Amino acid sequence: MGFRGRYQGYDTQGGCEMRQNKILITGGAGFFGHHLVEHIFKNNDWDIVIWDKLTYASNGYDRLRDIQVFDEKRVKIFNVDFSVPISTGVVRETGKVDFIVHAGAETHVDNSIKEPHLFERSNVRGTLYMLDYAKQQKPSIFLYFSTDEVFGPAPKGVDYKEEDRHNPTNPYSASKSSAEAFCKAYANCYGIPIIITRTMNLFGERQHSEKFIPLVLDKVLKGETVTIHADKTRAKAGQRKYIHCRNASDAILFILNNGIIGETYHIVGEKEVDNLTLARQIAQVVNKPLKYEMVDFHSSRPGHDLRYSLSGEKLAKLGWKPPKAFDQSLTKTILWTIENNKWMQ
Repeated sequence: MGFRGRYQGYDTQGGCEMRQNKILITGGAGFFGHHLVEHIFKNNDWDIVIWDKLTYASNGYDRLRDIQVFDEKRVKIFNVDFSVPISTGVVRETGKVDFIVHAGAETHVDNSIKEPHLFERSNVRGTLYMLDYAKQQKPSIFLYFSTDEVFGPAPKGVDYKEEDRHNPTNPYSASKSSAEAFCKAYANCYGIPIIITRTMNLFGERQHSEKFIPLVLDKVLKGETVTIHADKTRAKAGQRKYIHCRNASDAILFILNNGIIGETYHIVGEKEVDNLTLARQIAQVVNKPLKYEMVDFHSSRPGHDLRYSLSGEKLAKLGWKPPKAFDQSLTKTILWTIENNKWMQ
C-alpha cells in the first residue's frame, strides 16, 4: 500500500531525523503537470521537485509562475530532458525522492502521426531512463501516468477495464502502451514499485490552444467555423469522458496514499459527452452562436478514433470520486480563460 504523512529517515551522519516526503513530477511545467503540482502543494506538506524538458507544450515556466509556486522553498524546478540518461548533477541536486509521478510525455496525436520517432524517443526511451533512475532511488511508488488511448476505439456501450487488451491505433497510443509494458517488466525484473494510471481527455485552465476546448472557445468568440470530428456519415460526432485536471490530480494524490503496488487504476470523469454537444455548451456559456462543420476525420486522418471510454469502477470501489462536477468545471474554466486570455494565444 502507499503510505501517508511523514516517516523516519536518516541523515548523513547516521542519526535519525524527521523529514517531509518528497515527490518528483516529470512534466511538471506542462498542462496536467502544473495542475498536479498546484494540487499537491495546496493539499499537503510534501516537498516537490519538477523535471520538465520545456517543449512548446510547457510554455516555459509561465504556468508555474501563474500558480505562484515558482519561488516557493518547497518547490525545486529543473530543466531535464529525460529522453537521455539523467545526469549525475541533476540526481544529486534533486536528492532522495519518495514518490515519482512520471507524467512528462509528448501527447498530441496529430504530431505523433507526423513525427512518430519523436514520440518513441520521449515516451518510450524517456520512460526507460526514468525507470533506470527509479532503480537507483528506490522510491515507495513509481506512478506512470498513461492514457485511455492504449485500448484504441471503444465501441458503443464498451468501457474498458484496467486489464483489457491494448489495441493502440496511432504512434502516440503505441508509445504509451510500450511504456506501460516496460513499467511492468521493470516491476517484475527489478522490483520497481509500479502503479499505472490511465485517464481520459483532460481540460482546465492554461491548456494549450491546440486542444479542443480552448480551440472551440477561440473560434466561437471570433465567429469562425468549428470542425467537429465525426464518423463516415458526418452525422455522429466523436465522444469522450472529459475530466478536469484538478479532479485527475485529486485522484493521483488519492492513489499515492491508498493505491496498491502493481495495480492499474482508471481515472474517469463522471460524464460522457460528444464533441458537438460540448461545442454547443461552450458557445452557450459565452452566449455566442456556434458555426460548425462535421468532418469525417478518420478517413482523411487514419489513427483518429471516434470514441474512447474507460471504466472507473475499480477506483470508485477504492473510495475515490471526482470532487467537482463536469458542467461546473467546464463553465469555470471557460470564464477563467476569457478573463485570462493570454492563455488562448
